[in-house]
Amino acid sequence: MKRVNSLQRFMNTRAGANCRYQPTCYEHAANCYTHAFLIVPAFVGMALLHRLSDDRWERITAWVYGMGLIALFLVSTVFHIISWKKSHMRSMEHCFHMCDRVVIYFFIAASYTPWLNLRELGPLAAHMRWFVWLMAAAGTIYVFNYHEKYKLVELAFYLTMGFFPALVVTSMSNTDGLYELAFGGFVYCLGVVFFKSDGVIPFAHAIWHVFVALAAAIHYYAIWKYLYRSSTLEDIRDV
Repeated sequence: MKRVNSLQRFMNTRAGANCRYQPTCYEHAANCYTHAFLIVPAFVGMALLHRLSDDRWERITAWVYGMGLIALFLVSTVFHIISWKKSHMRSMEHCFHMCDRVVIYFFIAASYTPWLNLRELGPLAAHMRWFVWLMAAAGTIYVFNYHEKYKLVELAFYLTMGFFPALVVTSMSNTDGLYELAFGGFVYCLGVVFFKSDGVIPFAHAIWHVFVALAAAIHYYAIWKYLYRSSTLEDIRDV
């Protein structure tokens, strides 16, 4: 009984159907800090890829990927801060909650962009470069029309968008970095367990944030090593 009471200090009861979970103050703080600390590293990461770029196309790709990474952590942090201090900002909280959901779609598209832009693709696979953004736009429309109504459907959309472009990426002739890409995707999937465990596991959403950060770091490492750093080393060898 004492153990249950101690857990209740850090975790509220599970939310009902079509209702949003209300974190405790401890969980609110953890939700904010776990992504706030990653905003500056995301800026630095984007700047590094931009500096390693050899041409305009690589610089644009670095900017798109970097902005997706920054937006994910920045919007998430702002939403959780507003949600924590929401007494006079309910309409803004609702707006940023939708933005928090929308930015996930664009982050997924941005994460695939370096692989789709900087690796050689077949004529059919090349269409995935714009199709991932079409899927992100479709996800945005879904959020603005059915926000918080069908949570499992929304989760299915995220997973579909996360896995569908991988079919193209894994078919590339150059497979360097695909193990890291797959491992990062696996970490994201593990994190989904905590994403759906609010009210069951204390600090579940903050733990989900940690899994997102870890998976994003794995993907960033693969992009830096195999798409940007490797091309720079090849240029040095040619000289």
